[in-house]
Amino acid sequence: MVRSWDAAVERAQDRLAAGVRLRAVAEGEERRFARWDLASLLEGGPGDLVDPDGLDLPAERAWRERLGESGRDWPGGELYRRRYWILDARGEVAGTVAVDNWTKGPSQLAVSSLYLRPQARGQGLAAAALDEVYASATAEGLPGFRLEAHWGWQSAVRYYLRRGLWVVGWKRSLSFARMPQLPSHRVREEDGRLLLLVADRQRGWVPILAAGQEGRWLRLDETADYRGCDGWVHEYARSTLALYLALAGRPLVRGPQWWAEAWRWAEAGEPEGLAARIEEFERTERAAGRAVVGPYRPVVLPEAPPLVSPRLADSGDG
Repeated sequence: MVRSWDAAVERAQDRLAAGVRLRAVAEGEERRFARWDLASLLEGGPGDLVDPDGLDLPAERAWRERLGESGRDWPGGELYRRRYWILDARGEVAGTVAVDNWTKGPSQLAVSSLYLRPQARGQGLAAAALDEVYASATAEGLPGFRLEAHWGWQSAVRYYLRRGLWVVGWKRSLSFARMPQLPSHRVREEDGRLLLLVADRQRGWVPILAAGQEGRWLRLDETADYRGCDGWVHEYARSTLALYLALAGRPLVRGPQWWAEAWRWAEAGEPEGLAARIEEFERTERAAGRAVVGPYRPVVLPEAPPLVSPRLADSGDG
């Protein structure tokens, strides 16, 4: 039984530092890590690829000014998380990841700054780093980890879904989690519908939700297996399928009445809440002068028919 989450986090951090896939950032390497962090922000936001080790101070300042508040350097903030280099098979630095010194959500480790330089991708290094964080967390009794990603970071968002992370919220950005209580999941297209399936040891992949389309609207159907799911799967399955739908350019709204109540799910839950959040995320990006290229289409309600006076309608005048 975990008596102190702080102590469990400390032990999990020690496990990460003692592993072979990660190396703790040493004294004197802080500025280098900050440049790699900046490269991650530039690729995730504007889509610019830069060599983090090729950035001199003037170039770094210029890029940070372009990013605005999101590109601000927060050296004091590093006191609240531990930073690690992701190492390749030769033991050389290939990327970064950071883990907070306190828990988030239901006592999970909070992960940030996951980044690999382009030439190091496709080798499973990011997946191995996330596996290492998860193993260290669960070994100390912590229920997995949680991380955030902006809607506009499409490649990262798709990657986290491929890695089997569940969508647990969208308050300020998209929140993903990996927890022992949540099985692996995947989606499959069948007869024009997207099915969300979860892994079952005895039965294999079991469909729990099906999302189809009726005209311009979403049709969301539950299976008997969904209604029998435990609380964790039941809570996050709809949010997770909603993000799959958004990335596929499918409708997230079941009709005008559902859309009118989207505010009820402003932080997580039904797909209409995600639709409203995506529109808000994209409005914010446009207001900041940044281009928005995403697969999801805003909700357009049908125009109401013009009001006709009953007296004129019944008059018979031609």
